[in-house]
Amino acid sequence: MVNRTLEENIRSVLDGRKAIIIVGARQVGKSTLLNQMLHDRKDVIWMNGDDIDVQELFHKMSSTRLRSLLAGSRLLVIDEAQRIADIGLRMKLITDQIPDVQLIATGSSSFELTAKVSESLTGRKHEFRMFPITFREMVSHTSLLEELRMIPHRMVYGYYPEVVCKSGDERITLKELSESYLYKDVLALDSINKPDKLVRLLKALALQIGSQVSYNEIGSLVGLDSKTVERYIDVLEKSYIIFRLGSFSRNLRNELKASRKIYFWDLGIRNAVIGNLAQIENRLDTGELWENFVIAERLKQNSYRNSFAQSWFWRTRQQSEIDYIEEEDGRIRAFEFKWNSRKSNVKCPESFAKVYPDATFQAITPKNVEEFLL
Repeated sequence: MVNRTLEENIRSVLDGRKAIIIVGARQVGKSTLLNQMLHDRKDVIWMNGDDIDVQELFHKMSSTRLRSLLAGSRLLVIDEAQRIADIGLRMKLITDQIPDVQLIATGSSSFELTAKVSESLTGRKHEFRMFPITFREMVSHTSLLEELRMIPHRMVYGYYPEVVCKSGDERITLKELSESYLYKDVLALDSINKPDKLVRLLKALALQIGSQVSYNEIGSLVGLDSKTVERYIDVLEKSYIIFRLGSFSRNLRNELKASRKIYFWDLGIRNAVIGNLAQIENRLDTGELWENFVIAERLKQNSYRNSFAQSWFWRTRQQSEIDYIEEEDGRIRAFEFKWNSRKSNVKCPESFAKVYPDATFQAITPKNVEEFLL
């Protein structure tokens, strides 16, 4: 069993009075983590929001019935809570009326769950984001040397727990994940009325990782207007399939100010979406995969350590570019990602260094990646 970084964060607020909300894509290990943490406790009631009887139970719920149901319990765990109607109000009822019971809710769509509980539980919840397994978690599970050797494998098959734990069955597992779970919550949303075009959009995005994305151009490729493209991308992002990086702009007149790049939280899912699970040495997109890999791993770590770091890429109209910019506590750090370690002597663009003289610059390759990810 791979120990998850989030466990310590959650344990620090366990048995408190505030509700605990854990969001993340399906199959990243939310339920497994809670089972591992709470398996020896007898004061826990488990429910699943995907079950019809649980949905009906909460639909007719009253505080009197709740007290009877939860008598003798200290924790109530609700998996996939976003599937329950008016879950925000139901959770507020439990938190307000039964303070001796702490509520733990998981959800695979922050678009639904966060929206439903934000107002109802303002100031009365701890919220955590969970991702597929991280580079750092695997280093702790095996060793730094072993995980460095496994990077080419991870860049193809990704870090979903079931993929990592079923060595040799990666292709079958990814096929099931990408076909059975990937779109389950996304396509259930009322705002998605053209599911075939959503799938085409995701494939188009997968082919453009590391490149600037134009909503108009993507829309013309898949047959959607730019506003619909933006709305669908927002849903995909809030379902933890993709994430966006905006462009860094402060001082230069010719800096791009409204551009964005899109990456995948898991490269196994990305590669399954486009049907390309070829090994690294047989691919033409290795540089793009490397860039996606290190940025996604960095953002996972920043989230788990509750960092206030902000992340961007940087580019000018004259095509000067830096892959990744991070600012934290007023400190600007710039990074360029090179799969070929022989290209590690890349220099910071002069136009960037001149305007941001206090910023640091570093090339990240497989030979020094642990400095960036640990």
